[in-house]
Amino acid sequence: MALQIGIVGLPNVGKSTLFSAITKKQVDCANYPFCTIDPNVGVVEVPDDRLAVLSKMSGSQKIIPTVIEFVDIAGLVKGAAEGQGLGNKFLANIRETDAIAQVVRAFDDSNILHVDGSVNPVRDAETINTELALADLDVLTKRASNIEKQMKSGKTKELEAEFAIVQKAIASLNNNAMLRDVEWSDEELAVIRLTQPLTLKPMLYVVNVSESQLADGSWKERVSGLKGRIVPVCVKMEADLSTMSEADKNEYLEMAGQTQSGLNKLITEAYDALGLSTFLTTGEVETRAWTTPRGSTAPQAAGKIHTDFEKNFIRAEITPYKDYVECGGEVGCREKGKTRIEGKDYIMQDGDVCYFRIGG
Repeated sequence: MALQIGIVGLPNVGKSTLFSAITKKQVDCANYPFCTIDPNVGVVEVPDDRLAVLSKMSGSQKIIPTVIEFVDIAGLVKGAAEGQGLGNKFLANIRETDAIAQVVRAFDDSNILHVDGSVNPVRDAETINTELALADLDVLTKRASNIEKQMKSGKTKELEAEFAIVQKAIASLNNNAMLRDVEWSDEELAVIRLTQPLTLKPMLYVVNVSESQLADGSWKERVSGLKGRIVPVCVKMEADLSTMSEADKNEYLEMAGQTQSGLNKLITEAYDALGLSTFLTTGEVETRAWTTPRGSTAPQAAGKIHTDFEKNFIRAEITPYKDYVECGGEVGCREKGKTRIEGKDYIMQDGDVCYFRIGG
């Protein structure tokens, strides 16, 4: 199952237009709040230039990139945690995602109404983050109350430990700290994740800028108060790019002084925010990118190909991508000693070109 990034933000900041450009899937993005009711989901390829290179070397019949899903979630407003607008429904939609891409608007356009009457991306982000924090506080406070009731029937070390962790989370939120910014032990994280907190999810700020702001960098002044991963995207430009041929797209980007699409930057950054890594397999049938959490062992990575591969793992033949290309492929790597034999304890590195030996 592909990992999901939820696109959130206030109404009319460009979420649905961004989603449409990302997925080349047209959605209703009329110029008024709450036009997006049910979340639209689109599967997006993670850009990886290495695949085409390996495919050419191997004479592969097809290329299969790794993917993530973007979910277009309707605009939140102040009071969403108390059910204002369509708050409760969409907070539930966000809870189901793995990370959040929060769109904030930095461009001026009198023809596009702003729900708060003026353009202020830092204020908008604070509004959204407050709603997410309030929603978490509601869930955590109810959980703390339930634990207290259970402890009246008889305290246990487990209940006391959980209560302390929940109280730590509540105190952090009351001190305006997002749970993702709090230090947690592995044991604490395991407990707190049971409540599916929104503010624990990785957060990306997608700054919707004008073409001129993208070129001169003036958008940075407007988001100087934001902390976290920030990706500037001219959503209007990306919408135009999504309808162009590859040649026209490259020409447009060159004229705009950009080396790559803002959407490619966003997709790559989202992939990284999720703590993911890519290993590669290549041959005549296919060249393929596989997703695995950073820090995965070789057997765990093999299990991404087939669950039996992890159980029956014998060894992995690993070649770093750079060496694979410089040596001209598998044969050259073996001749020059660049292919290593690794066992069950090997920690996978991004770009490893792999062949797994599996037992019967």
